[in-house]
Amino acid sequence: MSSRTIFIRAIAIKALFLLLLDFNIANAAEPVAAQVDQYVASQMQRLRIPGMAVAVVKDGHIALVRSYGTASVEFGVPVSDDTVFAINSVTKAFTGVAAMREVQLGRLDLAAPVERYLNDLPPSWHGVTIRQLLSHTSGLPDVLRAPTVETDEAAAWDWLRTQAPLFAPGTRFHYCQTNYMLVQRIINQLEGRAQDAPLAEEQVRVAGMTSTAYGDAYSVIPRKAPTYRWQWTGPKVHGYPAPTAASSMPGSANQTLTAVSERFLPFRRAASGMNSSAIDMARWLLALQQNKLLNDTTLNTMWTPVAFNNGHVGQWGMGWQILQRGSHRAVGMTGGGRAAFYLYPEDKVGIVILTNLTGSYPEDMIDKLAALYIPDLPLSGVPGLRVALEARGYDQANQAATDIEHRYPDQPWQEDELNDWGYRLLAAGRPADALAVLKLTAERFPASYNAQDSLGEALAVNGQREAAKRAYQRVLELHPGDANALKQLESL
Repeated sequence: MSSRTIFIRAIAIKALFLLLLDFNIANAAEPVAAQVDQYVASQMQRLRIPGMAVAVVKDGHIALVRSYGTASVEFGVPVSDDTVFAINSVTKAFTGVAAMREVQLGRLDLAAPVERYLNDLPPSWHGVTIRQLLSHTSGLPDVLRAPTVETDEAAAWDWLRTQAPLFAPGTRFHYCQTNYMLVQRIINQLEGRAQDAPLAEEQVRVAGMTSTAYGDAYSVIPRKAPTYRWQWTGPKVHGYPAPTAASSMPGSANQTLTAVSERFLPFRRAASGMNSSAIDMARWLLALQQNKLLNDTTLNTMWTPVAFNNGHVGQWGMGWQILQRGSHRAVGMTGGGRAAFYLYPEDKVGIVILTNLTGSYPEDMIDKLAALYIPDLPLSGVPGLRVALEARGYDQANQAATDIEHRYPDQPWQEDELNDWGYRLLAAGRPADALAVLKLTAERFPASYNAQDSLGEALAVNGQREAAKRAYQRVLELHPGDANALKQLESL
């Protein structure tokens, strides 16, 4: 990934935020839509998001489509209902559907080893199943580390085949693009297509998606919004923005709006590389709900979280993340820190949020909007804590968590979801907030060496070196010989 800096005068930034606030909330057609508008306006102002699109499906139809702010900062073009955004890893959910269509046809076996379908794999990769590829539990090395991943597919593949697995399949989670590269090859082989052919074109046709296309920064895609990020130019620790007096202030001198340029060669487009509009994504969710793409049995298999070898259930199904919201399920996917959707199958509700700002993490907004359409959706766990801390402040994390536990005593915390949220806050330049969340995670999961490791990193980023040492020492007590803890203690 590369970035080119866009120089923006102060008056241009001021104009941008005036556009963000010009949502004409008073003209909302209904009270729920007005609440959506109000919440989105507050989030866009707080996170300085140039443009956003939201779509809601409910009870078999598209209930809401909204467009906010600016699609192109350079030209002042507003977001419209057919504005196209990069959806990045949301592509994996389409690949999951493509794989399950092969399962439904009886041509793909999720329990089969990958070498049944591909005969040019290193022997050390044998035994990995299709299910483990789709759920990121394969242990395979990541093609993103290949020196030519953005320029030369053949050289990247040659390099990748020399790399040993990172761990035994089924023992850990490791988000890895190689998994979807192999799934792409397998599905295309079953379909008799070129190995790097796109996988979702039939889904696009069946769902009636009119603005969805594969491509990257080198592609000309009609109505596509550029992608931006607020680039941190201040000090960093562990690669994350370090706290400074100005770091939490909007318009900080340490942040510059930049344009993002991404390259996805065709062999990577089962993992990333799709672009879509919010209304097109809504059409796709409806096609899934209406069994136009998969039957109910196959959908249930796709949306069943995969268990590790030790029996612990993870958060991934077949290309989709699976999250519990009390007695409600939320299934979906996120992409690039700027696109996300969740479908609540039993409630027949789906929420899509697409933005043009990397680091906006719209997945953190979805449950709040979903609760407007699902009155009995409990804002417990991470969604409830997020809402509470936005209102009360992150220094109230422990008390807010205790309040939620008292209100929902039968709904346990999800360690992975807490941990992921903490790291999103670190990446967004909110180290103090991240520390509050990761400290809470370590307190709620005292026997987890991963929670202690994350706490150690957050403490180090916040400059609390002695406390970070204690956290890493605790990691070694729980997981003797842990390589990262030993490395961090040496550096501290």
